[in-house]
Amino acid sequence: MEQSRRIRFREDERSLLLRLLLQVASAREPEIAAVLSGRRSLVSLAAEQRIPALQASGVWFQLLTIADELLAMRRRRELEQGAGVDEVPGSFASVIAQMAANGHSAGEVQAALDELCVGPTMTAHPTEAKRVTVLEIHRRIYRKLTELDQPRWAPDERDLLVADLESEIELLWMTGELRLERPTVEREIAWGLHFFREVIFEATPQLYGKLQGAFERHYPGEPIRIPSFMRYASWIGGDRDGNPNVTALVTAHAVAEYRNTAIGWYLTQVQRLVRVLSASSNVIDLPASFKPVLQMALDKSGQAQEIAIRNPDEPLRQFASALLARLEATRDGGPAAYLSAEAFRADLNGLSCVLEAIGGRAVARRFVQPLLWQVGSFGFRTVSLDIRQNSTVVNRVLAELFALTNPAGPVAAGTPQWSARIRAALSEGKRLEIDASRLSPEAGEMLSTFSVIREQISSSDADAVGSFVLSMTRSADDLLAVYLLAQYCGLSTAPDGGGTIRLRIVPLFETIADLQAAPVILNELLGISLVRRTVRDFGARQEIMLGYSDSNKDGGFLASNWELAKAQKRLAAIGRKHRVRISFFHGRGGSVSRGGAPTGRAIAAQPAGTVAGAMRVTEQGEVVSSKFANRGTGLNQLEVLAAGVLAHSVGSPGSVEPKETPEFDEALEALAGMSQASYAGLMAEPGFLDYFNQASPVAELALLKMGSRPDRRFGASGIADLRAIPWVFAWSQNRHLLTGWYGIGSALSAFVTVRGEAGRDLLARMFEHSRFFRLIVDEAEKTLYQSDMEIARLYAGLVSDSQAAGRIYARIAAEYELTRRLIGDLTGGDLSARFPMFKRRFDNLRRQMDDIHRLQVELLREVRSKIGTADQKRATDALLVSINCISAGLGWTG
Repeated sequence: MEQSRRIRFREDERSLLLRLLLQVASAREPEIAAVLSGRRSLVSLAAEQRIPALQASGVWFQLLTIADELLAMRRRRELEQGAGVDEVPGSFASVIAQMAANGHSAGEVQAALDELCVGPTMTAHPTEAKRVTVLEIHRRIYRKLTELDQPRWAPDERDLLVADLESEIELLWMTGELRLERPTVEREIAWGLHFFREVIFEATPQLYGKLQGAFERHYPGEPIRIPSFMRYASWIGGDRDGNPNVTALVTAHAVAEYRNTAIGWYLTQVQRLVRVLSASSNVIDLPASFKPVLQMALDKSGQAQEIAIRNPDEPLRQFASALLARLEATRDGGPAAYLSAEAFRADLNGLSCVLEAIGGRAVARRFVQPLLWQVGSFGFRTVSLDIRQNSTVVNRVLAELFALTNPAGPVAAGTPQWSARIRAALSEGKRLEIDASRLSPEAGEMLSTFSVIREQISSSDADAVGSFVLSMTRSADDLLAVYLLAQYCGLSTAPDGGGTIRLRIVPLFETIADLQAAPVILNELLGISLVRRTVRDFGARQEIMLGYSDSNKDGGFLASNWELAKAQKRLAAIGRKHRVRISFFHGRGGSVSRGGAPTGRAIAAQPAGTVAGAMRVTEQGEVVSSKFANRGTGLNQLEVLAAGVLAHSVGSPGSVEPKETPEFDEALEALAGMSQASYAGLMAEPGFLDYFNQASPVAELALLKMGSRPDRRFGASGIADLRAIPWVFAWSQNRHLLTGWYGIGSALSAFVTVRGEAGRDLLARMFEHSRFFRLIVDEAEKTLYQSDMEIARLYAGLVSDSQAAGRIYARIAAEYELTRRLIGDLTGGDLSARFPMFKRRFDNLRRQMDDIHRLQVELLREVRSKIGTADQKRATDALLVSINCISAGLGWTG
């Protein structure tokens, strides 16, 4: 029978999931089952059937995504089984094998690992349309499919598994995706922690184990120490840029939750040690050096007598029990608490050493080493919580403090007097004493936040707070203002201005103008002695965050990426001038236009010398759930990221760009300029803002309640104040997707027109040899394939000024056709033919997606024309479900 066959291919997964979904739909809504099977169109349904039909389509898209994830995992395993683990792209095995083949010694590998620092950073950007409840159902469906993949089941057992799978699909059908209310920051914190408990805590030591195994295979007999180089961070509970819901109290709550989660995880792991470490002193001879260590651990636990009585003749179990008692005290704030995670790690290391000494190496490797690695990565914090705020707010608060302390001498931000006053105050090194009742709510909140930072830096894990990220950094003074606020709030190490600031302060360069100004800003900043001393205290490494989203909104896809690449090279050179290592924090999103790209290729395409062992990347919204909802996928994603950073840092003969790189750079400079000019011309079209607002559901996105923060920073109505995420989200909903390709066609056309056949030849060589240009072309090509100008025309029909709409749409459609044609000429094939899996997945959804888009256009008309009526409420609910469906079909929101 069909249920009893082993599932082997993607079509089998699809057919099984579709059959079960059709069974669930047929039992409830036969008309909707007809829509799912392609026998009926969405737009033909009655108004009351729209929401359940859209929900069913959304469920189907979700199920397809789960099946694709399972297939990808199976494909990796089959490749490993067939060709060998060294042939799996993006794996540590592949990277270490290449390093060994290139002649790198074991010592060189160890040196590279000692410098390695990889920082996935969770953010609560409002791009996650799935609730935790839905994510949990997805996980159970995935696990049922993996169980069905096993050949060991008898027919009756397999039938039970299929029945279980159907029940999960029923639950998914009945749960619904729409949030009834906008999530609080506290819920977002819980959402982020879900992925650590379910996947990341366990995947991290497995990642280190994979690296250790790869090293031992390729460098047999050589010693190796695998450091805990994965250092997770989060913005959830710390990002207050434009989000008034993130307060000092919320930040303190977030730090406490992250701390309790890490300690809670360790408690479960040490409880397991207590259960399994049954070695008896009547059987083994413990080294004499362990006895005083055990006694000290028992004494510090506060439960020495109880533990000895409970576990006589079981010294290792006694030791683990003492650790457990101290961890419980750490959680509860008892007198036996560990003062730091390092103290806990030292005890675990002692346990590992004694196991090795008595011949229990395998036991230590299985039960203790993973916990040692976890404590190294997660400390007593789970994540380092970054604090982010906008430079406008920081300067406003500092101006208020200046006015309160010296009313007779007001100064304005951006003036020479402002700059001089900041520097003078920093040189004095004084802490500010001021009556909090005199402060505005904004200033009071800012100083309270710095007080929370000060308390956490002095806690049992100084890394509980990570960096202060200053968004919209536009001058060195902007950053010095943060240094001064930190000093005012007690974060200086010396009261005379000769010390350092105990906080990493990170500029975020977002717009194209800011990226171009960044090297000058950094050079000025590192010329200040306080900053140099502070950076030296943090390992002589200055982190710089790069914004992919706003630079794209500012100048288009190609110009944005080129300016980001140039800025990295120039900033790294400034760092070398000041003998400071520069590490980059990449603010990427899920979509191509917000920096989303295959992780391994994106890292490989970074300019030479700009990774240097350290990289941070944001994991935003739906990207988090797509990467870390399941353990196998999560482990693979972490491995591709970390192995990519290691490979780029070490380098190899095959990784160097060809000698004509200067020629490529000159061509890219020209292409980026022409692309930006074309993009700017579109933005400047009369009526463009109205076109954007009316030909997309951007105004209605706020109703979706995906994140805790508003869509705009300061409440203005123009494009400049609109966050980049809804900007990208809106263009994806109406299938223009122009943020991922617009301007490239005009740039290529102008380049070839001016340079003729020599220009064509140069572009062909760039496509062949430049990783950066190849990545741009590839990702633009895929975005073009998902774009649809016929669907876009329907949305253009929503614009009240039909003449302006026709003019703007015609310009977009012409650029689309030009870009399609020229990219096709460059790649030598049909659009996306080089990406068969991507093409096949989207082709399978295209008919249903087109139906949903047509219905969404109709719903937008209803919502906007029937304001305040019951019909509007029903149409609005259907519209919001359609937004979720389109997001699920595309695989990202923004």
